[in-house]
Amino acid sequence: MNFLWPQFLWLLLALPLLVLMYVWLMRRKKKLALRYASLSIVREAMGAGQSVRRHIPPLLFLLAMAALLVAAARPMAVVLLPTNQQTIILAMDVSGSMRATDVQPNRLVAAQEAAKGFIKDLPRNVKVGIVAFAGSATVAQLPTVNRDDLVTAIDAFQLQRATATGNAIVVSLAALFPDAGIDVSQFGPQNRQRGVAIEQAGKGGPKEFTPVAPGSYTSAAIIMLTDGQRTTGVDPLDAAKAAADRGVRVYTVGIGTVDGETIGFEGWSMRVRLDEEALKAVANKTQAEYYYAGSADDLKKVYSTLSSRLTVEKKETEVSALFALGAAVLVLLSAGLSLFWFNRIL
Repeated sequence: MNFLWPQFLWLLLALPLLVLMYVWLMRRKKKLALRYASLSIVREAMGAGQSVRRHIPPLLFLLAMAALLVAAARPMAVVLLPTNQQTIILAMDVSGSMRATDVQPNRLVAAQEAAKGFIKDLPRNVKVGIVAFAGSATVAQLPTVNRDDLVTAIDAFQLQRATATGNAIVVSLAALFPDAGIDVSQFGPQNRQRGVAIEQAGKGGPKEFTPVAPGSYTSAAIIMLTDGQRTTGVDPLDAAKAAADRGVRVYTVGIGTVDGETIGFEGWSMRVRLDEEALKAVANKTQAEYYYAGSADDLKKVYSTLSSRLTVEKKETEVSALFALGAAVLVLLSAGLSLFWFNRIL
């Protein structure tokens, strides 16, 4: 714990003086009590229970004074607080490999159900957008707080060929910053692998901006889920750099088989492999995290973790009010017990 005004902590040294003063007063009262004609009457009146009770209200008051002095020093502590996260983009892989059944009932259905559960658990004021990507990336649903629209967009996914993870990040950025003129054509020459064109992610030319520290933009985040390696489109590391320059974190989730397997799709046979290294690199570049989900249950846990991660965060904040509140409670308790036991405030 740190203090903004640590010099006030020196006042705590006055507390032992208060204790000494209290002890002196108690001894003085004891001497006065000896003047009674019968000391046995005094002892009977005080009793063992009364002797202990008489010290409790002053002790509580002393603790209240200590709490107030600590509050005056303006303590700072790292606590969990709600984030100001306003928008989350879910970029979800809809390539043909998502039909694989190594994640039951298959990767796509497991991803859809986990995403819907994630959306349900988010605070109602958080906007969510959906980006679907395969050989190209498109905005399936613009950021909205309408959960029904989001579920409809997720249920409408259609499987396609190829995997353009970089495009997914660029299109997600375009959805977050619609006026920034973000366009995939800014990321190297037009890539046309396997005859799949890269679409434009935004309208208009690029607009100048000043790069910020990675992870510093706390109003939005991107979560990208994929089960394969990039086969077309923008280099995901180039796209990650664009996100990092805007301070946007890109959390990556890998689902499926790490070693890879052969998948049949519309007469095609393809070998799919989860490129964990690339996904980790994207997450690291944007100051985010990578998660691996090898089963439907794992995927649900990942989204649960992300929900907690994106709705609360550790922040160093001033907690003077908590100490002041504690002091007030102790003072009231001290006064209340004193009135209840002795019919006066000691």
